[in-house]
Amino acid sequence: MDIVDGTSNGGPAALTERARVLADAGQRRVLGIAGPPGAGKSTLAERLVTALDGRAVLVPMDGFHLAAAELERLGRADRKGAPDTFDAAGYTALLRRLRAPDPVHAVYAPAFDRSLEEPVAGSLPVPPDVPLVVTEGNYLLLDDGPWAPVRGLLDEVWFLDLDPGVRVRRLVDRHVRHGRPRHRAEEWVTRSDEANARLVERSRDRADLIVRL
Repeated sequence: MDIVDGTSNGGPAALTERARVLADAGQRRVLGIAGPPGAGKSTLAERLVTALDGRAVLVPMDGFHLAAAELERLGRADRKGAPDTFDAAGYTALLRRLRAPDPVHAVYAPAFDRSLEEPVAGSLPVPPDVPLVVTEGNYLLLDDGPWAPVRGLLDEVWFLDLDPGVRVRRLVDRHVRHGRPRHRAEEWVTRSDEANARLVERSRDRADLIVRL
């Protein structure tokens, strides 16, 4: 397992170059970025895709959140974000399609709209000629249940390692930006997000690269 300091002068460039090597492999590759909630997965993924300038596309795992109505039906609305509140089998099926792209037609992936707190189907086109798919999410490295096949469908997985205090502050601020009162945001992070974070941390040894932020 390699370790990169993502905050050093050469860290971001080294990460971009490593992603570029995957894009230059000659066939479709899938790069996973994993880590606990608030670690900066989406930020890093977006920066990589921008730096690769048309040679990569971002497909977040969060598009496979179950809808709010279904979480209510299942009695899981208070644990939204836990592993069983996603359509893991649907995400796995999409990764299989992305690894073997149709030579003519784009694949359409769902996105997660944080303003609505709902998944939105058919939001993200993945053209067949894009050589690298970057996907990010909490549970890419889990080795049990419906998440177990995911690791084998990713050519590389990077795990983001961020100081827990910084990460928790980021999470609270994110929930506040999206409409939760601060005291409710702090309660949600302590009860739900941090339970998920502890689970995610246990899978970090399955990553190819640790990115320290």
